[in-house]
Amino acid sequence: MKDLKILVVDDDPITLLLLEKRLKAEEYEIKTARNGTEAFDLISNNHYDVILTDLKMPGGMDGIGVLEATKAKNSRTEVILITAYASVDNAVAAIQKGAVDYLQKPINFDELMLRLQRIKNMKKLVKDADDLREAMDITEFNAGQTIQNLELTVAQLQSQLSEVENVLSQKGIDSSERVRLALDRLVAV
Repeated sequence: MKDLKILVVDDDPITLLLLEKRLKAEEYEIKTARNGTEAFDLISNNHYDVILTDLKMPGGMDGIGVLEATKAKNSRTEVILITAYASVDNAVAAIQKGAVDYLQKPINFDELMLRLQRIKNMKKLVKDADDLREAMDITEFNAGQTIQNLELTVAQLQSQLSEVENVLSQKGIDSSERVRLALDRLVAV
């Protein structure tokens, strides 16, 4: 559970500090931003597995803006919106735009940790699927190469057997000489 890189975005310094301390205590790698613009700069230059962002923030970019910027940069980064103004409409709008979840303030840290664990598990499954797909591609390529090599070997052996058959069927040559010539053809390859 400790291998998620998380960006926390909130204009409330107390909430920001609480989230930072709690997540660091769980040994997550944490960066913080005090507004959407600061978050945008960090998102543009860094990779994060999870963005925890307040929905309502002053300064031109709110949580939905952070969500949209995040998804534009990397669709696999998960975004959890946090708000004191919870409503079904806000939650539906956030989920439609790609948020993985929606939390209400004050934050229930046990609930947050469960959601982060769920995200970690989901990311592990995606990584495992990607690794499996890559392994299957390599195996398929190697199998294709092996089949091609076997087809070439079979063609060479068929040609060699045809030469041996021709040598053995020649009536004008002594039978022991035909056997010697046939063996020479077999050894030549």
